[in-house]
Amino acid sequence: MPHVIVVAEVKDVQHWLNSPKREEVFGPRGVTEIKTYVDIQSSNRVALTMNVPDLDLDAARAGPTKEEADAMGYDGVIPETVVSFVES
Repeated sequence: MPHVIVVAEVKDVQHWLNSPKREEVFGPRGVTEIKTYVDIQSSNRVALTMNVPDLDLDAARAGPTKEEADAMGYDGVIPETVVSFVES
C-alpha cells in the first residue's frame, strides 16, 4: 500500500485541521492512517500523510477529482500550492 505525502498552503489552518472532509472523501476509498501536520515555520503550510490502497499515478498526475477539488475548496486549500509525494 503506497504511502503518500501531500503538502499545501491553506487559508485557515484551524479550519483545515478540524475539517471532516478528509475522512468523508478518503475513508470510503480505503485510505488509512491519515495524519495531519502543520509547518512550524510557516503560518499556513500544512501536510498530510496517508496509505492509499489503489494509487493510480496517472489519475493522480491529472489532478484532483471533482469530489477532491470540492473538499479542497471547503478546506481552504490553495490549489496552486499543492505538492504530492509517493513512497518509492
